[in-house]
Amino acid sequence: MKVRLTDYSENWSRMFHIEAQFLKNIFGDEIIRFEHFGSTSVHGMKAKPVIDMMCIVRSIEKVDSFNDKMSSLGYEVVGEWGIPGRRLLRKGGEYRTHHIHFYQFDNPQIERHLIFRDYLRAHPEEVARYSRFKEELSRRFETTSEYSPAKKTFVKEMEQQALLWFAENQRTSHSE
Repeated sequence: MKVRLTDYSENWSRMFHIEAQFLKNIFGDEIIRFEHFGSTSVHGMKAKPVIDMMCIVRSIEKVDSFNDKMSSLGYEVVGEWGIPGRRLLRKGGEYRTHHIHFYQFDNPQIERHLIFRDYLRAHPEEVARYSRFKEELSRRFETTSEYSPAKKTFVKEMEQQALLWFAENQRTSHSE
């Protein structure tokens, strides 16, 4: 897939909410809550215009029972896709619009993703740095199969900063 890096759009939040309502109608009470995460959830962030949605569910196994229904609605069901305990659905084919990540409520990946999102939301200078890095990569790599692995180390380092920031905030709030 070609890298389509764009400026932040206020429309991304609306797209998230519309899709969340649609999924709630399908999965019902199985979904505990939705979270918008990834680059499209951070104001000012350059991003591929693909909405990353987290669906936190009661039972990850029950999500699998919806695969045929979701396929019939045009979603690509791709399974764990490298993250144990996750179920990933993609919407939009070659011009993807959504990645829907299902996690059971007790999966540790949930916290990691949300801490990283919240760190970026609280640090606009890091948003600018990350956006510049992504722009540089998009000039060097034409496809997501090259672009995504090239940003992995940068993202891991920034995630570590986010975890330290979160831990420090936890210590500060507990010592008050």
